[in-house]
Amino acid sequence: MSRRKSPVLTDHELRLMEVLWRKERATVADVVEALAPPPLTYSTVLTTLRTLERKGHVTHEADGRAFVYRPSVQRGDAATSAVRHVLDRFFASSPGALAVALLDDARLSDGDLAQVKRILARRRKEKK
Repeated sequence: MSRRKSPVLTDHELRLMEVLWRKERATVADVVEALAPPPLTYSTVLTTLRTLERKGHVTHEADGRAFVYRPSVQRGDAATSAVRHVLDRFFASSPGALAVALLDDARLSDGDLAQVKRILARRRKEKK
């Protein structure tokens, strides 16, 4: 039985996607070269890019003998998907519960606190 596909990027996949988002297009060799340590082998990067393509996160086109990969998912969309996954899995799909957990656990700067206050004030006005 095959493993269920993850709705979000694994840490390993995210490393490769970060390179593609930064470069916008890259061959396997380009990705290998641009990866932050620890290094990965060419075959590991190729296999992971193929997995990302099956999942719909990247596409490729032939350029001579090489394949050039491009992200087909924006970074912001991948982040939103990851947050939704955490929200559904750990907070019963309650954005309020997630926000409370984040605010209660974090040390926020004065700027962050001011931004949270502005957002809350705006949301209160929208409800009226």
